Amino acid sequence: ILQLHANFIEYRPVEKETAVAEEAEPKVYRLEDLVVLFTCIEKGDTVEVAHKAINEVKDFLGKVGVNRILIYPYAHLSPDLASPSEALGILKKMESYARSIGIEVHRAPFGWCKEFSISVKGHPLAEQFRSISAEGKAAKEEMVSKALEAEEKIKSYWFILKPDGEMVPIEKFDFTGYENLRKFAAYEMAKSRAVHQQPPHTLLMRRLELADYEEASDLGNFRWYPKGELIKSLIEEFVTEKVIAYGALKVETPVMYDINHPALAGYLHRFPARQYIVKSEDRDLFLRFSACFGQFLMLSDAQMSYRHLPLKIYELTHYSFRREKSGELAGLRRLRAFTMPDCHALCANMEQAMEEAVKRFKLSVEVLEGIGLTRDDYEMAIRFTKNFYESNRGFIVSLVRLFGKPALVEMWEERFFYFVLKWEFNFVDNLDKASALSTDQIDVENAERYGIYYVDERGEKRTPLILHCSPSGAIERDIYALLEKAYKVYKGGGVPMLPLWLSPTQVRIIPVSESFYQEAKKLVAEIAKHNIRVDWDDRPLTMQRKVREAEMEWIPYIVVIGKEEVSSGILAVRDRRLRGEQKVRKMCLEELLDEIKRETSGKPFKPLTLPVELSRRPRFYG
Repeated sequence: ILQLHANFIEYRPVEKETAVAEEAEPKVYRLEDLVVLFTCIEKGDTVEVAHKAINEVKDFLGKVGVNRILIYPYAHLSPDLASPSEALGILKKMESYARSIGIEVHRAPFGWCKEFSISVKGHPLAEQFRSISAEGKAAKEEMVSKALEAEEKIKSYWFILKPDGEMVPIEKFDFTGYENLRKFAAYEMAKSRAVHQQPPHTLLMRRLELADYEEASDLGNFRWYPKGELIKSLIEEFVTEKVIAYGALKVETPVMYDINHPALAGYLHRFPARQYIVKSEDRDLFLRFSACFGQFLMLSDAQMSYRHLPLKIYELTHYSFRREKSGELAGLRRLRAFTMPDCHALCANMEQAMEEAVKRFKLSVEVLEGIGLTRDDYEMAIRFTKNFYESNRGFIVSLVRLFGKPALVEMWEERFFYFVLKWEFNFVDNLDKASALSTDQIDVENAERYGIYYVDERGEKRTPLILHCSPSGAIERDIYALLEKAYKVYKGGGVPMLPLWLSPTQVRIIPVSESFYQEAKKLVAEIAKHNIRVDWDDRPLTMQRKVREAEMEWIPYIVVIGKEEVSSGILAVRDRRLRGEQKVRKMCLEELLDEIKRETSGKPFKPLTLPVELSRRPRFYG
């Protein structure tokens, strides 16, 4: 159920879609001040499920002071639909039960293609996504962990923690000057991940020929074109270099594991995620959602002493899998298959764990900044149990002080998850949706669960604490954040672009006519010697159109070659970062090369696998 507290909704039945469609007049229906339930009935749903759903809705109605609902059939929230006749029966049961317990209930006709417009209220609880199932119901294609179910019910207390250590109840915090934090807090407290419209980056990723949906695969699995694959692999290499420099040991582990393995089964139900299930002979296997499983099994077989700690171990997972709800998938923001840099650290005790956590916090800030995201681009959330806060307040405040801005706090009365503290950096996009990038956790359970031990100074076996860190978050989300950031710049009147080191083409050469093609080729060859991605436009188009298309591709440097440039040796360089008359700069080749080298220093380089002549390139998106 996608549950929306609305000012009003208008809908009109347009055309019947199924043989069991109800009779309805094709007129506009309007309801005001209500809760709209966009409802999808799945296989196995029962009358019990219908009653359970309405009971939860009634509790919500009491919180917002409304007693009117609209049950709106909406099949787009799940791939596992009940038959039309079964779905209609359950919807009618929901309607009759709601009426019997005193709710004013309306129901949109079933089996119709309908058009609608809706105005959703602007408070944190206005948008929520609910998944209702019968007790003991098991889905064949996925497994839902107990932790995920608990996450929907867990009682949270929300605060804003300031860098000076003051923790303010969220309803008393003055968000003036912290608009992005306000949006992030509202999104987190609502706990709704449903998507109502496509975010801007989905258009950009296709227009720039980076990535696209793959209809032949499952939802949330993407195809990557040459330009997008280049950007993705560059970020992967950059993150890996940073983590290895931090001191991590690089490993590789399997992508699937036995769901009945005793250690794995316990962890599965302590992690809030849905899994893909794969059958192999007589075994049920799940596809990993992180590198934890393989790394922990590896560490359980390792021999370690206190001298080895903190021990850091790292894997770049190609791929990790989470079977997110279809109604929550949104471009590169939320996927079902993704690339996750995953670094764990074994620590002897809490003091060592907190010292190491500070180092990893700084590493994460450095990694995101290198990718192209500053602290102005994301917000911090920090989550912990009340007991941990009372015992380690100074450590928690030190992280927020390092961040340099107020952070959102979620506090729990008791610990249900395997960690006592977790922080994330969250990017808020142009639709005010937030996505976690960097994160770290202090895990107090899994070393014992997996049988991971080290030998202390007295020769006795001890259980370490485990830190779980992804210094960048999923690589796909980093690209999502860069594209959404570029769109924000564009909305603000600026020029959208990618960081220079990630631009698929860094320099485009445009000869003014065919008579300068040879000079263009020579210039391309010379620039390419310096590990700079350069191409040239040899298509039979006007120079103005070539320049315009290069601008639409976000090319950082456009060099036009004509008679004057050849004779003088001075290039006319269009710098994408500049505006007006300053946009075209006069530079010699050495100056251009030095500037690019300086701005990409410390970043990995990879060539673009497309031909350097634009006439020889296929188009991957029309």
